[in-house]
Amino acid sequence: MKHKTPTLNSRNLTHLGVAWLTWATLSTAVAQAPSAPASATATAVQAQQFTLANGMSLIVKPDRRAPTAVHMLWLRAGSMDEVDGSSGVAHVLEHMLFKGTPTVPVGEFSRRVAALGGRDNAFTSLDYTGYYQQIPATRLADVMALEADRFANNQWPDEEFKKELEVVKEERRMRTEDNPRALLHEALNAAVFVASPYRRPIVGWMSDLESLTPEDARSYYQRWYVPANAAVVVAGDVDVAEVRRLAEKYYGQIPARAVPERKPRVEPAQTGLKRIAFKAPAEQAMVTLAFKVPTFQSFEGGQDESDALALTVLSAVLDGYSGARLERALTQGPDRVADSAGADNGLWGRGPQLFMLSGVPAKGKTAEQVEAALRAQVTRIATEGVSEAELARVKTQWVASAVYKLDSVFNQARELGTSWVQGQPLDAHERLIERLRAVTAEQVKAVAAKYFGDDQLTVAQLLPQPLNKTGKPRTAAAGSRH
Repeated sequence: MKHKTPTLNSRNLTHLGVAWLTWATLSTAVAQAPSAPASATATAVQAQQFTLANGMSLIVKPDRRAPTAVHMLWLRAGSMDEVDGSSGVAHVLEHMLFKGTPTVPVGEFSRRVAALGGRDNAFTSLDYTGYYQQIPATRLADVMALEADRFANNQWPDEEFKKELEVVKEERRMRTEDNPRALLHEALNAAVFVASPYRRPIVGWMSDLESLTPEDARSYYQRWYVPANAAVVVAGDVDVAEVRRLAEKYYGQIPARAVPERKPRVEPAQTGLKRIAFKAPAEQAMVTLAFKVPTFQSFEGGQDESDALALTVLSAVLDGYSGARLERALTQGPDRVADSAGADNGLWGRGPQLFMLSGVPAKGKTAEQVEAALRAQVTRIATEGVSEAELARVKTQWVASAVYKLDSVFNQARELGTSWVQGQPLDAHERLIERLRAVTAEQVKAVAAKYFGDDQLTVAQLLPQPLNKTGKPRTAAAGSRH
């Protein structure tokens, strides 16, 4: 992972080479917003979606402003589709997709993409797995042939799996076990969720990684890497008819198979406050509050969907721009209680979502004081509401970022892929903004009063322990792709 920015759903994303679903990705048009530049509007073309004979989805979005294209393969399968005892296998398999087919040797895939003048990588989340290449548009057929081959014919020797598993285990050590906040986050999810597979970390528990076998990965591959469980997304300087022809040629010949039935794993209602105290070597304490909240599931939905949107606006009022409420109230002035504070709402996903509040105590302050200050800010909105000026500022922030987002072909492809994974229409992000712009101050006030009681709350507190002797972080694992 090269960079990480605050997200609407940061729990669900890991091991990415790009920033995902930021406030910028929600925005295309809002009242009082600046007009999009001519470069963004003059070439706007609607995406088109097709279904190949084997059930695979194809989504194409032409954008002729530069002679480049982005090719993505999305699987509606992530760590939530694992079974207990094999956590981390979705991510390990993502690594193994780079390890060969009968016609492409180990390590050759990325070399061939680079020789085409492109770059490639992959990502795993709770909800999905994805692979992408950014290439000159004239080389689209080449990467489609490569990707279709490894999707259908991935194979590798057991020894290659064992070597890559060591790379993944070192990733876990470096990014989780040597990171006290990541450990706290992992412990929090395990405490919040009872039935939902969201309780397992994407990278996997170390004990599961230690016992993971090549057959575990092959079984996951055979079960979920099915044409009807996948979508190809292409955006850039392309012709829709030609992309469809190429997709039929390379992907359409893959034999159809049924997508396995998914068992419902409904999270039971929480009936009381949960608290965890987590000890880890760290310089500062931290506290995170996780409230169970409704998920946005459908644009034709009811009260839960409306509340999910209002909660998203609430999180932006608290922490959606420089100088927002949490920053002003908790981190500034002589009586400040925190060095940093934040809010985040999980708007949508295949599993249950959380509204998160977090803070790092300032010197001389306690985690309990930060917790009280965070809750006080929500209570204040529940009693006093928010101003129209705050709402306007939040919406304008979204749009200002969206203007730049439209210039990225990669972002366009990414939005189409995430919409497909969630079962949303192709214009979901545009429609989402239309719904968000309609959220009122009264709705924000109402959800602040409705969802922040103790019965749906889990509090996780990091209790700092002495640092190790060196105090130095680990270096990146050799061979790590992310």
